[in-house]
Amino acid sequence: MKSHLPLLDPLRFAAALGVAIFHQMFWSWAWVSIGVPGFERTVAADVIYPSAAPFTWFGWVGVEIFFVISGFVIANSASQASPGEFLLGRALRLYPAVWVCATATFLVLLLFGSGPASELILPYLHAMLMVPKGVTGQWLDEVYWTLAAETAFYGLVFCAMLTKRITLRHLAFGLTIYSAIFNAIALLVMSCTTPSDLPYLVILMFRVPCAAFLLTHGCFFALGIWLFISANRELTALEQLAVAVTCLSGAAEIYVFANFFLTSIPAISDQSALVPIMVWAAAVLLIALAAKRSRRAANIASPETPAYLRTLGLITYPLYLTHNVIGTAIIRALVDAGLDATSALWIALGMLVLICWLICAKIEPAVRCALMQALAHIGKLPKRQPKSRRPALARGLRLPVPVAVKVKVATS
Repeated sequence: MKSHLPLLDPLRFAAALGVAIFHQMFWSWAWVSIGVPGFERTVAADVIYPSAAPFTWFGWVGVEIFFVISGFVIANSASQASPGEFLLGRALRLYPAVWVCATATFLVLLLFGSGPASELILPYLHAMLMVPKGVTGQWLDEVYWTLAAETAFYGLVFCAMLTKRITLRHLAFGLTIYSAIFNAIALLVMSCTTPSDLPYLVILMFRVPCAAFLLTHGCFFALGIWLFISANRELTALEQLAVAVTCLSGAAEIYVFANFFLTSIPAISDQSALVPIMVWAAAVLLIALAAKRSRRAANIASPETPAYLRTLGLITYPLYLTHNVIGTAIIRALVDAGLDATSALWIALGMLVLICWLICAKIEPAVRCALMQALAHIGKLPKRQPKSRRPALARGLRLPVPVAVKVKVATS
């Protein structure tokens, strides 16, 4: 299998754009019905897009698509690296962009927000360190909650690599069962209660405030791992059953949250909870087809991924981190300058894409280079592992080495 599927970059960018449109065209005014605003409220313009609600309210499902892609990509990274290399690679990928974007968000809130500066300090520190805020408190930007789930998943993969006994297959089975049980319970609770009941609220708590437990979203990461394994070999009957369970579990999680939205927000009460499920399922199907095609073409040399697609993939991360607060502030500035709300939105998104290109192409590499030099100076860089070796985490995948020679790996 190639180390990179070209489809993942545009798909990831489309998911990020969907989340951005959801926040700017729907959540920016619909949150009033639920009463859980973020700091973006302090820099927001007084604009609403009710006519666009049927086409924008389900954009949050881009997060579930992200998690499936993350499971695939992280499994690929872990199968080709030592524990030290994996941990360093994740840190060098995540922290530079977070430091840049969180600092920019902090400055925008500080300079243009209406709230006290003191309430921004702790959320800023949490964002810079990428640690969960806990059940109480606020995120610097609401979108940062997903980083808690991501880092928890990375931690699981790293611990599995350290054991030298737990493989990707084991990890996928564990997350499949763990998350499926919780999502089945969540579906049962939803069918017997209302969003104002305590059991329902407890279930919702594990989606965002307690995302690091991976109870609701573990199935998406597991599905990503299964798709990665399927890109390298045929799945067994038991593994195919696990894939079906993860798909049902993921659909249940999406349905529970969609139902909460439809019940709590009158503007979309006539919409169907099946819409976000279908959007997510279509994305998963595309990844599965690309993985199958990659497995069949394992022995065929293929051209490198076009640079523009890789650039889209690199833009996605800073775009996700900046679109909410900073995008909201840009829209407000454009509306104050006399533009109508719709024009301000699309111009703001275009400006954000350019800003994020600058971040990923110029600023982020400079920060990453400085961080690597600092780590090298204190002797923390791990020694490179010979390319002909594979860590224990990849046992059972029969991964082809990225040269013209195949290596047989014992089935776990």
